[in-house]
Amino acid sequence: MPITTAYETKIDHISILDEHGNFDEKLGKGLIPDADLVKLYEAMVSCRHLDGVAFRLQRSGRMGTYPQNMGQEATSLGAAYVLRKDDWMVTCYRENCGLFWRGVPKESILLHWMGDERGNAMPKDHFVTPIYVPLGTQMLHAAGLTMAARYQGKDRIACTFFGDGASSEGDFHEACNFASNLEIPVVFVCQNNFWAISTPSKINSAAPTFAQRGLSYGMPCTQVDGNDLFATVYAVKQASEYTRVSGKPSFIEMVTYRLGDHTTADDATRYRDKAEVDAWKARDPIMRIRNYMTARKLWDDAKEAALMERVEKENADAVARAEGIAAPNRSEFFDAMYAELPADLVRQRDTMHTHSLGQDPSQLPPEAQERAAQMDAEAQAAHGH
Repeated sequence: MPITTAYETKIDHISILDEHGNFDEKLGKGLIPDADLVKLYEAMVSCRHLDGVAFRLQRSGRMGTYPQNMGQEATSLGAAYVLRKDDWMVTCYRENCGLFWRGVPKESILLHWMGDERGNAMPKDHFVTPIYVPLGTQMLHAAGLTMAARYQGKDRIACTFFGDGASSEGDFHEACNFASNLEIPVVFVCQNNFWAISTPSKINSAAPTFAQRGLSYGMPCTQVDGNDLFATVYAVKQASEYTRVSGKPSFIEMVTYRLGDHTTADDATRYRDKAEVDAWKARDPIMRIRNYMTARKLWDDAKEAALMERVEKENADAVARAEGIAAPNRSEFFDAMYAELPADLVRQRDTMHTHSLGQDPSQLPPEAQERAAQMDAEAQAAHGH
């Protein structure tokens, strides 16, 4: 029998506005209205400025470790711009720009990195999940969320973000397999920023693209210039329309670069060449849009100065709200643990002592001793003792 081709495909690379100012009129015309482009640019500038504010907060001891977003603003923002308001946006920890576009308060992000769990209480009507620090777990959650939406009869998809390093995790493959085989509408967005902390992407994968990792799961796959806002909007628009209509997942590799360290606990100069970083600074997504708008008379220095004045105030106010939040009531720790709180935990909550200390009445104030004794009696009665 002759040898035949079992499978053949190609992966397109999409670029509409490159770092030299070249604009593809065929793909880009009418894609983003001018008024929206200005707002999107302002959103990126605001997010970049907040990175600087957060860095100073961490260095002054007012916030814990923080992962800067600078260089990757266009990836999540392009998706947030395209997705419907009730589509799930399931992010990792470097998608602030998209989250802010969806309406997540800036102080929520700051609170998270300050160690206050209330920062992860994302408003329900924004359809975004809490920040995910564990590598890759969010992809499975995205599949589960849209599977649930399908059972509810809702026309809702999910768009989930992860890095090139996370695509080597088992969770990634499980999520892709789950979504593909059960036909769950998820747009998988791999942000290939060339580094998984200090591990270069060439070690993560020997393949020429990360986009082709979706091929084995039967997904349509695309590679995009992730520093090109027009290209990210175009790609997510195409992928989300396919996914919504077909009910099947799709895959986008957004080629981008983190201009800063992995986090404020990292020193990227120990493993990255300065020449590489400088080359990517020339591909900055923010400057690309500013130069384009300036050439088209949509932007000028006066507008930039006014924007920076407004952004500085907005971000300062966000910091003030984060640092000025009232201290939580310690009893709230117990509130969401059980439908009916067991007696020993009730005792811990009411006495603010651990179980073992609570067993020694001499260590408790008189009123707490009385309450603890009452709790013990009630617990024994409930168990027939």
